[in-house]
Amino acid sequence: MNINKRYILSFVAPFMIFISAIGLIFRDNSKKIFYFPIGLMGIVIITERVISRQLDRKNILKKIKSYQKNK
Repeated sequence: MNINKRYILSFVAPFMIFISAIGLIFRDNSKKIFYFPIGLMGIVIITERVISRQLDRKNILKKIKSYQKNK
């Protein structure tokens, strides 16, 4: 069975956020600071994907519209 790496990597960012939330809830007060960067990186990865996907869609739509004007 061939598993695509993209499917596995798509679970990394939500897993990072989940680990961060669990760490913030169940750890001591002195150790909670170590879980903030993990959660922050997970959030940044997800928002970067969303923004890049939106920009790619806008660029594709602009190209389609420019080809329609030429005809």
